[in-house]
Amino acid sequence: MSYNPANPLIIQSDKSVLLEVNNPLYEDARDELSRFAELEKSPEYIHTYRITPLSLWNAAAAGVGAETITEALARFSKFPVPSNILADIKDYISRYGRIKLLYEDDKLVLKSSDKLLLMEVERNKNIQPFIIQRLNEETLQVDPAKRGYIKQALVQFGYPAEDLAGYNPGTPLEITLRETTLSGRPFGLRDYQDDSVGAFYAEGSYSGGSGVVVLPCGAGKTVVGMGVLDKLQCHTLILTPSTIAVRQWINEILDKTNITPDQIGEYTGERKEIRPITVTTYQVITYRPFTVNKETGEVGEFPHLQLFTSHDWGLIIYDEVHLLPAPVFRVTAEIQAKRRLGLTATLVREDGRESDVFSLIGPKKYDMPWKELEAQGWIATAECFEIRTELPSGERMEYVLEEDNRVKYRLASTNSRKYEILYQILQKHREDHVLVIGQYIEQLERIARIIDAPLITGKTPNQERAKLYGQFKTGELKVLVVSRVANFAIDLPDANVAIQVSGLFGSRQEEAQRLGRILRPKEDGQAAYFYSIVTRDTKDQDFAANRQLFLTEQGYRYTIIDAADFLADVEEGQFRELDPQALPAPAVALLETTKTELHSVNSNGTSLLVPEDEDEPEDAEEAAEFDELEQQFEQSRNFPATARTQSETSQVKTAQARTSQARTSKGSKTAPASEPAVRSRGHLRLVK
Repeated sequence: MSYNPANPLIIQSDKSVLLEVNNPLYEDARDELSRFAELEKSPEYIHTYRITPLSLWNAAAAGVGAETITEALARFSKFPVPSNILADIKDYISRYGRIKLLYEDDKLVLKSSDKLLLMEVERNKNIQPFIIQRLNEETLQVDPAKRGYIKQALVQFGYPAEDLAGYNPGTPLEITLRETTLSGRPFGLRDYQDDSVGAFYAEGSYSGGSGVVVLPCGAGKTVVGMGVLDKLQCHTLILTPSTIAVRQWINEILDKTNITPDQIGEYTGERKEIRPITVTTYQVITYRPFTVNKETGEVGEFPHLQLFTSHDWGLIIYDEVHLLPAPVFRVTAEIQAKRRLGLTATLVREDGRESDVFSLIGPKKYDMPWKELEAQGWIATAECFEIRTELPSGERMEYVLEEDNRVKYRLASTNSRKYEILYQILQKHREDHVLVIGQYIEQLERIARIIDAPLITGKTPNQERAKLYGQFKTGELKVLVVSRVANFAIDLPDANVAIQVSGLFGSRQEEAQRLGRILRPKEDGQAAYFYSIVTRDTKDQDFAANRQLFLTEQGYRYTIIDAADFLADVEEGQFRELDPQALPAPAVALLETTKTELHSVNSNGTSLLVPEDEDEPEDAEEAAEFDELEQQFEQSRNFPATARTQSETSQVKTAQARTSQARTSKGSKTAPASEPAVRSRGHLRLVK
């Protein structure tokens, strides 16, 4: 193929793919790339994708062949596709399913017609512990109790197995989808929902029954779950991110199926009901209340993990599967004989464990571009804006002098100039339903006082949350201020404006979830508006760019607006007529803390549980999370990983030592007398 300057792609031999944004073929090329490549970075004019083994295996599992991929690359490329890329695509696609995991004569076996490959598998030290014996040249008998671990090891080996070992059907349960909901509305699966159910179910064959359906927030992933329930007709365990989400699932199932209240149970911190359909949270499942051995540091087992195995479930649904915590991964590795459905808006995991989702939950079975659903009217049209503002001189000086990068990010995120911008956005959207979303509780408390709106955090009781959400739905409340607890599985169909004042470092999944809060289609066809207020030339701006990666891949573009231009029409003094007690910028200082309020130990040595849906991690956990995300951010932009300064390393070690001491100490929870009397949550306090 000769040079074609009209095409938008440049494919390079290092497996990176450059996509020209201002090209008439941009959207067509982007939709093709999203099927088999991962978006790495997305500045204004050139987006960078990368073809990886996992992205190709997900494509293969979804039925996308090597010829389809190479044809798409050739069709949109400016230059001939490098020969090594063509060879690698063919090679990696062919690896998926070359080894099959199945039952023969009541024995779980690994089977491959490639005899030398099977010999290599047999000699692999990570797989050897699971091999019982060789049966013949093409068959190895393996331990059926280690089915999940075998699949993980084979992914690491580079040859993911096609799992055809089948599933236990579970206890039967008669389930029928209603044609008219209890609320009186016509009901039926949309075409794409029906397609996603079919892709997962695969006509009941062993090639289906485990995998992930990727759909944007507001596209009806809960309905997809009910569609799968209707196909399988079995007892089902559903895992969700929060108690509010548990109750939303229960309400939806009761409204749209023939299931009665006595057939569906809530298994949360408030109730422990095990019924044919049981809905629980990740927090409850991973609760660990046992005594800590002070000498060894060992902690007891997770008592609620037995819920996975103590009942004859035929299906386990993992809502927001990208949030799956490590203990749930471990138990999932041991229950591979149960069908598993993952539901998510994004397969992005900030911890890099996408391969574990692939091997233990299953490969991606269905994906629908967000913009395609928007074009069909199934989700609201969204306009995204990033408003950039400066730090005031005093806060800028504090930012410059601060050495701890976590604190620098927090100083930038809680920039006092964001209040004025927020207020003006609210003035612009007086008649809309607005969510103000942030990361830092002190900042949100101040905002709630300024705009006289209720605040929902991890500390807000579930009953009060439900009441406030209900008032928001009916229009009694027009504005809600919410912390990270509102990122997931909150059903607020009338919300059409989201204002993000701070975020979880560079979390792409959080950005997608926050936009998702406002994407449910509006009855009047009204557009949705997503504002992100960012501090210019700081880590806040750097991480904002990383957060936007996933949404850019889905076709959304951020309009960058200078705060001075945005505020040009504000009348002089309009903002400052508000309560002056609420307005002064907080002086922020890093104070000593042991965090005993969050991770204290009773006199009997029993660790206290961190409250469900806690908003802010403790010092050492936040340090580790920030450090990991910062490294991922730098790598995604092809920056060399920045080494920690000696000072930063010392600070992190100090924080870790304090946290360890706090978990084992029986000391007082009272702050030293020399400290101001301020909130004891978080290592950053408001000093008045």
